[in-house]
Amino acid sequence: MGKYFGTDGIRAVAGQFPLVDDFIEKLGYISLQKLQEHATNRHLKKQVIIAQDSRASGPSILKALQKGIRASGADVISIGISPTPSVAYLVKKTGSLCGIVISASHNPAEFNGIKFFTNQGTKLPEALENIIEKEIENLKEVPAPTGKYTEDFSLVHEYEKFLMSTVDKELLKGTKIVLDCANGASSKVAVNVFGGLGMNITVTAAKPDGTNINKNVGALHTQFMQDLTVKENAFMGFSFDGDADRVIASDEKGCQLDGDHIIASSALCMKGMGALNANKAVLTIMANLGCINYLKENGVEVELTKVGDKYVSEALEKQDLSIGGETSGHIIFRKFANTGDGILSALQFLQYVKRSGKPASYFAQQWKKYPSELKAIAASQKPPLDTLDGFLPGVKEIEKQMNGKGRVIVRYSGTEPKLRILVEGEDAALVQKVLNEVETLYLQKTGALK
Repeated sequence: MGKYFGTDGIRAVAGQFPLVDDFIEKLGYISLQKLQEHATNRHLKKQVIIAQDSRASGPSILKALQKGIRASGADVISIGISPTPSVAYLVKKTGSLCGIVISASHNPAEFNGIKFFTNQGTKLPEALENIIEKEIENLKEVPAPTGKYTEDFSLVHEYEKFLMSTVDKELLKGTKIVLDCANGASSKVAVNVFGGLGMNITVTAAKPDGTNINKNVGALHTQFMQDLTVKENAFMGFSFDGDADRVIASDEKGCQLDGDHIIASSALCMKGMGALNANKAVLTIMANLGCINYLKENGVEVELTKVGDKYVSEALEKQDLSIGGETSGHIIFRKFANTGDGILSALQFLQYVKRSGKPASYFAQQWKKYPSELKAIAASQKPPLDTLDGFLPGVKEIEKQMNGKGRVIVRYSGTEPKLRILVEGEDAALVQKVLNEVETLYLQKTGALK
């Protein structure tokens, strides 16, 4: 991770550095200069597709960002409030130079962020992000804008039509579904798509007001959606996050199916159809051990990457694989997209479940999660963990208590000032004990615990 870019773009409390006008203008200007140099296709249109989620701070960030982009000579086309993956799709479809989304994804409403997509609909490589960061710090001022700014909200309908084209309408027609739109970017699109496919939908959290995005709803708060799925006697339920690049599902009994469940079930369905390249799936290091072992036991190899759907995407591309993603619900069906897409993933998974002739609860019961504890500790500074004297060796010693039947992962969050500690193992009590010991060790090594 760089100084400003995290695992998924730049993110902060809106109005606080780096999300201030001067920096945002410089970011727009430098990024477009470097993306023009980075592009291998010289026939691309010198234009940028921009979307935003429903946060109140979006319009002011857009104002500064488009000014900087236009200073590079590029044109800006705003498509309004729309899911992050819509930009990844539209950039490729329109032959645009790049795409940008103003969103802080699953974070609370006071946060916002800026995500970039290349002309191939992929996140920026780290090397390019590092160059952009360095150039911004050397830039004195941004020249006057020369590019044009236009709005074309109709482009979102092209994305909706694409989503509907990826599934069998007759198979899904009439299916009763619950949708939780997180009061975010999917509030219209998800309703249009599922409704347009003839499904019987019950919708919640689809009334964004600029301040209620992700507030006790969406992919991080799925209980209401799960309960509503049971109450409505629905076949399945889906919760999206604020920018709809992730999804968490519910079966008809109200049991949650997270990204691991969706990926594992979809991968095995694809394997049965001969559609899983190399019989291999991509997961991140945070995937549950139960899921990893289940896939391996059923003849699916697992490639583990760092956290972040950009790393999943890179692994899929490098090895020409079909599916991958994160426990959090960022899932990439590479046949259709190069980035996580919550609505697309919900449709694909729903279609696999319907084709199986089984209820969604069948897929929720195929493997058992290892007891797992994840704790986030405030970290105002993020010194490399290997520079904390004795910390990583100490973690290895603590991990030995699980006798090879568990694991400990420590990593800084790429989007928040936090250290994340994940402990998994067969014994829940031992998992908690190990977690507490690792936390204490970290606090000792950073001087927070005297």
